[in-house]
Amino acid sequence: MKLAVVGATGLVGSEILEVLDEHNFPFDELLLVASERSAGKKMTFKGKQYTIMGLKQAVSEKPDIAIFSAGGGTSLEWAPQFAAVGTIVIDNSSAWRMDPTKKLVVPEINAKDLRIDDRIIANPNCSTIQMVVALNLLHKRYGIKRIVVSTYQSVTGTGKAAVDQMMAERNGQPVDMVYPHKIDMNVLPHIDVFQPNGYTKEEMKMINETKKIFGDDSIQVTATTVRIPTMGGHSESVNVEFHQDFDLEEVKEILANTPGVVLQDDPANNLYPMPLTSHKKDEVFVGRLRRDESQPNTLNMWIVADNLRKGAATNAVQIAEYLMEHSMA
Repeated sequence: MKLAVVGATGLVGSEILEVLDEHNFPFDELLLVASERSAGKKMTFKGKQYTIMGLKQAVSEKPDIAIFSAGGGTSLEWAPQFAAVGTIVIDNSSAWRMDPTKKLVVPEINAKDLRIDDRIIANPNCSTIQMVVALNLLHKRYGIKRIVVSTYQSVTGTGKAAVDQMMAERNGQPVDMVYPHKIDMNVLPHIDVFQPNGYTKEEMKMINETKKIFGDDSIQVTATTVRIPTMGGHSESVNVEFHQDFDLEEVKEILANTPGVVLQDDPANNLYPMPLTSHKKDEVFVGRLRRDESQPNTLNMWIVADNLRKGAATNAVQIAEYLMEHSMA
């Protein structure tokens, strides 16, 4: 098993390496890959020093699996080149997500749809992943009619430069601006680029990806995505209307038994999900469960996950694990 991590020097890339280590992912050879300007630099992983290689060299090495976290442009250019030499690419960017010929995979939900000839596999948007993991079994039981979601997303979702901006502002230091406004002590209702319909690309990703992952275009989704000055994870307020009515205790039981979900719903003891406590965890945390008293068959819930983990690195590694377990790689 020859494994490549493309974008190994970035925030998500380093998180992928951590998850590979924690999960004891079985590989015989590891290729750490980054842009040409990083090629030749050294990185240490599990006590061993590696030399970072460029993409061209990595393709010539013909890895069995390549986990990409290097941006959409890089993925569009290089993923097909890896696929052409027999590599299975698991891509973290938005490049392939809505391509009808590519699978958009959350292992707990639809890994079973993967086939041996899937050479490029898309990892969904971080905010989408945590929401659909929490909703999956509820959808199977009650049938989702409509979702209204508002997100509270960590600056880590933008990358290291955004973290640097926030910390410099907090410390009163000069800063290179990543966002159009100050982020510390502020909230920006603006993630990614505004579209002609007034939504941002991030909001449209959540809308379109949710339907694709569940394989159900009848699900109505509307989203407002917001950047807040936190680290550790993304939070979501989700209002979900079902076709069938539900019993709240049964909802809790279903969530408690949903793979990848941890139920934290004890408001009497101030127990509910928070970015602070989800940080560096692989699971999706769910709480603040309550019936929407303004309309029937509707549930309010609060969903939190580490966006660099289940929202990116962990999901990608879990796809790779699935491929290994089912002898696809």
